[in-house]
Amino acid sequence: MLKLEHSGVGEIFYATSQSAGFDICANENHIIPSGEWKLIKTGLRIIESISEQKMKVGQLEYQVIPEIQIRPRSGLALKHGITVLNSPSTIDADYRGEIMVTLINHSKSDFSIQVGDRIAQGVCALVLQLPGIHIKKVERGTGGFGSSGKN
Repeated sequence: MLKLEHSGVGEIFYATSQSAGFDICANENHIIPSGEWKLIKTGLRIIESISEQKMKVGQLEYQVIPEIQIRPRSGLALKHGITVLNSPSTIDADYRGEIMVTLINHSKSDFSIQVGDRIAQGVCALVLQLPGIHIKKVERGTGGFGSSGKN
């Protein structure tokens, strides 16, 4: 599947044995002013992913790809109006840069984030690439957020 490396602060964990998402912590301090958003470093990165896996459904064969989806924490949304701006975010299996989270403050007050605060949750999911769609072989960047280009 995927293997993560964590060089950040705060524990990365599943709250229960049946939790779908694991908590992701901030690796830097920030203040997010009301109505604004910030990119927050997490200290997480994917260091390994499974080799190519195929799945056959009827006559069609699909490429199975793991991803990490970054989702909001419901408590931050309800209590403070803080959510993930591009939710759910997709972290592709071949991305090797630091995983970062874009948080937006929908409240009327500034919001302070401290190193180690739980800011989002990650969910590992499997997706199917549709057969017949060309794979362009774009050079994978480590910058994230559009680093593989816009064309």
